[in-house]
Amino acid sequence: MKTLFLAAGLCLAFTFASCSGEDELSLEEISALTTEGLDEVLAKTTAKPWGGEEFVPGRLAGTWFDVTHADPKSFNIHVSERDSPTAAVVRSMQDYLVDYDVIRRDWKPHAASFEIQADEASGTMDVIYTLRDDLYWSYYRSDKKIPVTSDDVIFWYNEIEGDPAFQSSGYNGQFLTMEDGTEAHIDIEKIDDKRFVFHFPRIVAEPLLATNGYLAPRIDYEEAKRERGVQGVLDLFSVDQDPQNIPSAGLWFLTEYSAGQRMVYTRNPNYWDKDGGGLSIPYIEEQIIRIIPEENTRFLLFKEGEIDSYSSRPEDLDELVNKANPDYTVFNAEGDLGASFWTFNQNPKFEDRPQYEWFTKKEFRQAMSCLLNRDRIGAQVYRGLAEPKLNFFPEPNPYYNGDITLDYLYDPERALALLESIGMKRDLFGTMRDEKRRAVKFDLTIRSESTINSDIASIIMSELSKVGIKVNIRVIDFQKMVEQLFSTFEWQSMIMGFSGSNIFPTQGSNVWPSDGNLHVWYPLQESPATEWEARIDYLYNEGAYTIDREKAQTIWDEYQALILEQCPVIHLMRSRSFAALRNRWDFANVYYDNLNGFETTHMFLK
Repeated sequence: MKTLFLAAGLCLAFTFASCSGEDELSLEEISALTTEGLDEVLAKTTAKPWGGEEFVPGRLAGTWFDVTHADPKSFNIHVSERDSPTAAVVRSMQDYLVDYDVIRRDWKPHAASFEIQADEASGTMDVIYTLRDDLYWSYYRSDKKIPVTSDDVIFWYNEIEGDPAFQSSGYNGQFLTMEDGTEAHIDIEKIDDKRFVFHFPRIVAEPLLATNGYLAPRIDYEEAKRERGVQGVLDLFSVDQDPQNIPSAGLWFLTEYSAGQRMVYTRNPNYWDKDGGGLSIPYIEEQIIRIIPEENTRFLLFKEGEIDSYSSRPEDLDELVNKANPDYTVFNAEGDLGASFWTFNQNPKFEDRPQYEWFTKKEFRQAMSCLLNRDRIGAQVYRGLAEPKLNFFPEPNPYYNGDITLDYLYDPERALALLESIGMKRDLFGTMRDEKRRAVKFDLTIRSESTINSDIASIIMSELSKVGIKVNIRVIDFQKMVEQLFSTFEWQSMIMGFSGSNIFPTQGSNVWPSDGNLHVWYPLQESPATEWEARIDYLYNEGAYTIDREKAQTIWDEYQALILEQCPVIHLMRSRSFAALRNRWDFANVYYDNLNGFETTHMFLK
């Protein structure tokens, strides 16, 4: 099911790795790939989107074998905000307050029930949460069970997310802009051990989105902060420590970790979510996850039967779907809701560099969008199994408007006209130069773990070279990328992505408002650097506080159109998803779609 939180994080995983981006295809070949090829693939795969069905009871048995691409940096909840491998480990031992049903478009209780009280006379709002009575922090091979209480939630909200020294992604979301332009804090108050309330100083459209979050154990983090401050918290649960000492309120215990080799998880029998027979999920007894950075090796392991599932690359599909008598089933899902993007550094820290002068001109960014050959990327990188992302909001967003699309599509002549409008022209040797006669060149940073980004970057470099712009591809690991985005800001242009899909327009409070710590092109602005960013801030806030649907639609329409016009990020492709699953598993509770991903929480052995 889809779990939604206010802040966005960096995204590591993409649906496909890719093929070489060097060999261009003709328009006829592209058309064949996107039509006949797709029809053939879909005929040999299974579509099973979740439609709100109830899960059937399963049975307890089995070990799940899988791979992950990288070691976690830590087992620390706060560190997991900026490190996806860490987040993947930590989330398995956490739980969250409420859930959002993307099919029914409705919130529902999870670890807590909720009540929303709006006082129209005072213009304020309260959200009261009540934690389940059967929520515990428990430990592997131990009878020790510590009830999850309001104090856990309040400590994390006030002392970690709410302490600016931690630079948490959730910090900005604790503040509301009032009608007079001042900021006011969303306060949290304890009612009793199981109940707590968030006090909103202003009525907002989606109060549950603003307050939903993962549970964190106060008992460990509070002591670490009291004794050693921020560094004490950051040092807690390092990868050098025994993972069996980490408390879990989630589906799993992490019971073994060998750096560069594997992680082992054991099901948490104390987890509250039980089937009709009183058996806790998951039904799988153990997970063994090998750490394999290389995609070809992961595919080989699947073919040899050593792992249970595989998210396919386009170049693997033919072999997967045409194997005689396979012991697996390949599922398909329509295009991803989100997409990675290409962005440009507009941080005035580098205002003495020519790139800053170029990147801060919207005409330059628009021209780059006009030089992005999306058809070529779709054909060569995705083998026709992707489409450009041209809308800002995805279809499930209540304020999605299909008529608001990106206007700056592949058109080299239009790109040249846009560049000429800001004084850029090619010289006699074909080199693009700005009005000061400086050659136009810049770096494009990509993540080393992603072959898809490597191929897209190669195509960008090729297309820009045709108009005399030189692109230098810089390949770095993910941790270095995080450091550049959050600390040094030392990058020029970059291909990256966010987790989450903007199911609600106010998701990403640390990204789209100008003061966000992940406002990628220029984060942590004390005041908006441009008029258009000031307008985005205004629209974001107005939309968040507008309950009337028709009025809110007008606000969010302008918001979407303005971001697509300014091109601070240029979205790339929405890829179709294909994943293979061993037939030894019962598929009764297995679903696969672009809203929920691979739903396997209730899966069990045949």
